[in-house]
Amino acid sequence: MPDHVYKITEIVGTSGDSIAAAMRNGVAKASETLKGLDWVEVGQIRGRIEDGKLADYQVSMKIGFRLMSKEELGEDDD
Repeated sequence: MPDHVYKITEIVGTSGDSIAAAMRNGVAKASETLKGLDWVEVGQIRGRIEDGKLADYQVSMKIGFRLMSKEELGEDDD
């Protein structure tokens, strides 16, 4: 396995259902524009309160994605 180099970006995923769903929503959205996603690290977990009740879950995450070569991305050197 070759050595990898990663870039890290920070996102906040949200959900009205659960912390796990908030994480899944964040990762799914990030995967729409970033290639090579490999890991996630949860930083903070928050909730939004509405009318005295927990309304939404918010999960702050760092996502690591691998910096890929042109070959891995399927690009030509032209």
